[in-house]
Amino acid sequence: MTRSHVPVLAGELIDITYPREGETVVDCTFGAGGHARLMADRIGPSGTLICVDRDPAAEERFNELAAEVACDTRFLRMDYAEALELLVEEGLRADLVYLDLGVSSMQIDARERGFSYSYDAPLDMRMDPTQELDAREILNGWDERRLAQLFRRLGEDPNARIIAREIVRRRAESPLTTTGELVDAIEAALPAAVRRRFGGSSPAKRVFQAVRIAVNSELDSLARALPAAWAVLRPGGRLAAISFHSLEDRPVKRFLVDRARGCICPPDLPVCACGQTPEAELLTRRSVVPSAGEMADNSRSRSA
Repeated sequence: MTRSHVPVLAGELIDITYPREGETVVDCTFGAGGHARLMADRIGPSGTLICVDRDPAAEERFNELAAEVACDTRFLRMDYAEALELLVEEGLRADLVYLDLGVSSMQIDARERGFSYSYDAPLDMRMDPTQELDAREILNGWDERRLAQLFRRLGEDPNARIIAREIVRRRAESPLTTTGELVDAIEAALPAAVRRRFGGSSPAKRVFQAVRIAVNSELDSLARALPAAWAVLRPGGRLAAISFHSLEDRPVKRFLVDRARGCICPPDLPVCACGQTPEAELLTRRSVVPSAGEMADNSRSRSA
């Protein structure tokens, strides 16, 4: 298995979650297996590593890793929310569950998957290539208002309305079929003064994020996965997530803070009446970000 892939925040994940010999670990987003390999090394031959990914290419990489590590391994090719719910039904109790959210480097680098705005490729963006909904269907089938709402809500793009209008105008002449055509439409929609503000970065980034999230129902999966992950943890278990934008970051933080919160009575109440006690202890006081060295070595870690 190739070891050229560098997982984001790998050292920090290991240090904070502290996987131990013999533990059961659930990797909800296997990807290229960088985090999984580090976990396998630490849980050893008496441990169990369960890896999840809906991408069939990830299963091929998992088979390579499984042949190389000493721990027991299992792979679930499905959405991580579905997998966690399955593990709860099976009665599994895990010591550690972690999620590395968003699109993987392997998917971005596979040009034919259409995740990147950096080169021309078919409009796809499916993490599971067997599902029906893809980027082409959204961009050519949704009406202008729905597209604008998508770009604003999931891409947080202030130019959502004019971009949606330009896409609808262009597809009336000919359907959009490639990422290059989408990038051209986005750039054409923006006034020159707005384009200059992006400097060397692409104004297409937010729209691509929005479409990808919609194609793969990423936020819906996250909302289902967090309580399922909590349910599968044994007492003393740890839950961690690596996020790359605020739409992922906010629900994870809210979920963890809610579990660590005790009494919710008004502060002027002399005696607690709610009876609520903390379910968890936060492992860090604030979010952990990549070091300057990691960001210099791996530019994709900068948004983590």
